[in-house]
Amino acid sequence: MKSWVEDLNAAVLHSYNTRLVGGFDEPFYQASVNGQPAEIRYTRDYARSALHELAHWCVAGDRRRRLNDYGYWYTPDGRDTQQQQLFFRVEARPQALEKHFCSALGLAFDISVDNLDNPDISGLETFRQAVNEQYLQLSRNGLPARAAAIAARLARHRSALTI
Repeated sequence: MKSWVEDLNAAVLHSYNTRLVGGFDEPFYQASVNGQPAEIRYTRDYARSALHELAHWCVAGDRRRRLNDYGYWYTPDGRDTQQQQLFFRVEARPQALEKHFCSALGLAFDISVDNLDNPDISGLETFRQAVNEQYLQLSRNGLPARAAAIAARLARHRSALTI
């Protein structure tokens, strides 16, 4: 049986000229160049990293998917309180989608604050609630088309968790 990453690449992502690729030190979205497939790059062989990066791809619109890393800023580990609050505002929806993907694949989900150098993070419970509210809203209203296709494909691999 093909791994779920290979299956997603063949069954869903190829129609968007995109592929999911692991083995990197840091996640990154490489936009398509000269017709070559865009790459959703995830950390090493971590399933959760792959699902998180897929969620960001699903949130990004067509214009953003033409830009490296969707044209977004990224402040690395060590964010101050204000920077962390901004991170929380932009991460609720992607992490809600990631939670759906984890559920489809049968993986445990927990929020990611992505700020290990600052373990005393205010607003953590508010962020957890925001992710859960987004998750419930997506459950009630249905996933967007790309996310729904990914979740359906992941569910086919629920018992085969190899990358």
